[in-house]
Amino acid sequence: MSEAQNQAQNQVVLDVRDLRKSYDSAGEKLVILDNVNFTIQRGEMVALVGPSGAGKSTLLAQIGLLDTPDSGAILVNGADVGGLNDRRKTAVRSQSIGFVYQFHHLLPEFSALENVIIPQIIAGETRKDATERALRYLERLGLSERADHRPARLSGGEQQRVAIARALANRPSLLLADEPTGNLDPQTAAQVFKLLTGIVEKTGVAALIATHNMDLAAKMDRVLILKDGKIVSKTNAKAA
Repeated sequence: MSEAQNQAQNQVVLDVRDLRKSYDSAGEKLVILDNVNFTIQRGEMVALVGPSGAGKSTLLAQIGLLDTPDSGAILVNGADVGGLNDRRKTAVRSQSIGFVYQFHHLLPEFSALENVIIPQIIAGETRKDATERALRYLERLGLSERADHRPARLSGGEQQRVAIARALANRPSLLLADEPTGNLDPQTAAQVFKLLTGIVEKTGVAALIATHNMDLAAKMDRVLILKDGKIVSKTNAKAA
């Protein structure tokens, strides 16, 4: 293997190989994912689009180690993580994977700052370092003045920005987002997406973002189109 090939391989954060997932439904096997293959490199922002029921959320759940595929492999930073036991999967999720959902799922009794600190403490970070990093991310996302506010006192866009800070605070190499702007009005969605893009560029995290918003998808580096459980198109969105 050449030096250039080695460098390219070292840049691959997520490598999904022949992934299959099905469920039993009324005595029949319902195939949700059918031999899905793709890679995402460091610093790359990839959109996952497709009609409702195509399997986008199921695919994110497999990659995020929240569910187990029938077959295939999921490699994160070159390591096959799909076959790990529950304890080691939890460790991978804590250390290498960040999640952002359509609904922010912030802890209502804690401030924005505390919501970003807590996952770091759980992962073993000191409170001092966790607080410093949380403040940096909240500042990047324009929330310094809202750090001591509880979620009920934040707008929808602010809550989602806190959720993004929380997902990135443990410095994951892979960010998974399931309709992260789907609950926001178009103007707020565009603002949140712009901030998220800036952080991806600065941190080098690899991001896979499921969305129905084709305008936002077109601004990402690539678009994966999922249909009937298969990736049917891999588009270089910015070149299109």
